[in-house]
Amino acid sequence: MSALTLASTPEDATALQTAEAHHARLAGELTGRVTMLLTAVDRDPGAAERIRAGLVAFCDRSLLPHAAAEEAALYPAAHALPEARLLVEFLIAEHRCLTELVDALRTSTRPSGAVADARALQVLFAEHLAKENGLVLPLLAVAPDVSLATLLSDMHQRLATGPHTAPGPIHAPGPIPAPGPIPAPGPEADHGHGPRDRDDEEAGACGGDCGCGGAEETAEPEPELDVRGVPHALRHATVFGALDAVPVGHAMVLVAPHDPKPLLAQIEQRSPGAFSVEYLERGPEAWRLRLDHH
Repeated sequence: MSALTLASTPEDATALQTAEAHHARLAGELTGRVTMLLTAVDRDPGAAERIRAGLVAFCDRSLLPHAAAEEAALYPAAHALPEARLLVEFLIAEHRCLTELVDALRTSTRPSGAVADARALQVLFAEHLAKENGLVLPLLAVAPDVSLATLLSDMHQRLATGPHTAPGPIHAPGPIPAPGPIPAPGPEADHGHGPRDRDDEEAGACGGDCGCGGAEETAEPEPELDVRGVPHALRHATVFGALDAVPVGHAMVLVAPHDPKPLLAQIEQRSPGAFSVEYLERGPEAWRLRLDHH
């Protein structure tokens, strides 16, 4: 646990760090998917369309349900704090903007429009998480009459039992209901980041070798994730989230400020045998690695 983490209880200090790590995973996967879209849009329109559909599916599955659960379980307690009331109302308005951007991306018929909507979504979500991580969550963690651990457990339960709907109309959160007993989440509980759905990934063409007439699939450009500007405490979680967006049979290029041997060991521990690693550049300014998903 970081010595700089301030909270009213050890449980809330742990909950704060868990929430920040989950935010990093969400932002990481969003970054990975948007990066793949930006890379493919000019070189492979067919792949870009598939990536766009996968990005929308990720938002429907993870990002928007996360926002809705925050409004139901987390924001009422924050809204009750005088120093956070206006900020929470602003964050709710940002949820509306996120929903509108996802809907625009869903109905986009032009590659340039999809790219603009995706980048706007990525930037807004990053700014939104910065406010939550820097202001809302710390205020809840230090409030003596609020249990952040209980609020996040409630949020996890809502996401696990659904329905997963987008945030509703803007309104001031109501009174906080009396919290129930705190369930003991498992080691992999991530408050809304459930098992990865793969129905948004299409199978590749046969390459024409079987005689069915299928054409060889055009190689999809590899996205590049540069984590040199990501805070060290969140860097690994961001890479994990981005790797979750890389389909089997594809690759991602990672740019790191040093040789990421500890990170590679964690990737192997997390997904044994799933990724092979090829060094493309070994410093001194940057280490570039190609990670192939098998």
